[in-house]
Amino acid sequence: MTVLDARALGRATLARQLLLDRAELPALDAVAHLGGLQAQEPQEPFVGLWSRLRAFAPGELSDLLVERRVVRTHLMRRTVHLVTADDALAWRSRHDAMLRQRVLGVYRAELEEVDLDELAAAGRAVLADGEPRTMAELTRAVADRWPDTAPRALGEMLIAALVPMVQVPPRGLWRTRAGVRNLPLSAWLGRAAAPPSPAGSDPVGEALVRRYLAAFGPAATADLRAWSGLAGLPAAVAAVRGELVAFRDERGRELLDLPDAPRPDPDTPAPVRFLPAFDNAILGYQDRGRIIDDDHRGLSVAGARVVLLDGRVAATWTVRDDTVTITPLRRVSRAERTAVAEEGRTLSAFLSDGAVERVRIATD
Repeated sequence: MTVLDARALGRATLARQLLLDRAELPALDAVAHLGGLQAQEPQEPFVGLWSRLRAFAPGELSDLLVERRVVRTHLMRRTVHLVTADDALAWRSRHDAMLRQRVLGVYRAELEEVDLDELAAAGRAVLADGEPRTMAELTRAVADRWPDTAPRALGEMLIAALVPMVQVPPRGLWRTRAGVRNLPLSAWLGRAAAPPSPAGSDPVGEALVRRYLAAFGPAATADLRAWSGLAGLPAAVAAVRGELVAFRDERGRELLDLPDAPRPDPDTPAPVRFLPAFDNAILGYQDRGRIIDDDHRGLSVAGARVVLLDGRVAATWTVRDDTVTITPLRRVSRAERTAVAEEGRTLSAFLSDGAVERVRIATD
């Protein structure tokens, strides 16, 4: 079985994540291809798409949110993701059990005396008037039934697990600061989420396997689990295995992939790319060594924005007063500094709506 080293896997990841060459795709198609973008920080998906698409205009993504073609919702790993409306409806039921268990993992003691079906019914009754609510407003409306339960536990269970919700605009619009207001997914889209599949079948799981590999492969089943948060996909993997090809990584793990998906030559030049906080190009794997060194792995879960040089995390970046400041994590060559500065100026222009192009590279 062919062994793929970290560099080969890294180049494959860049290609699948639209980071090797910026794609000529509409934003909606890019969000669909990527299986969504992690989006608990509302402005980060704009940078994620800017780094991946040619001539990306932030208003395009804002329009998709307002037009209800993409939504912000709790999904993979119980994190807020920006996904297409069609994917949210198709995937949500498959994630229900995982979402519930992840909330219970944090609030099990607080929710021990709460009948979750009763809580779900109470929440739906409050939301039936079609008015978006904050978590505090929703929990106040139901708290009289569970006066001894921490409001946060009730709210997290309702919003992240029991009732499929959307964070409605203006939350998530370009250069807009707005709090979270929630509305049921079905009310926002005018369509109900697909029901769970009959016992013994998992067509949604099978679709998730294919979609994951298209955007992240080659990858191990542990990587698929890390991206989705779903433990119950072995049957889905087994069902589609005949469609897939297999490799091994340097640790001996089996990696699965779609046969015709791009796997570029490991020596393919990789351009400078700026990634937003919590980008799935890093978080979408259990083994992130293909793109980030173990010494810097903590950056990926701490919300650091990172810069890819030669396909690997080599710096962090911040922005203040429209100035993009890059802090290298290793020594960078003069040519790399030039390339980073050039891309940084372009990013500064994007973030400032073309007003300025300011970049600063911190000293080593």
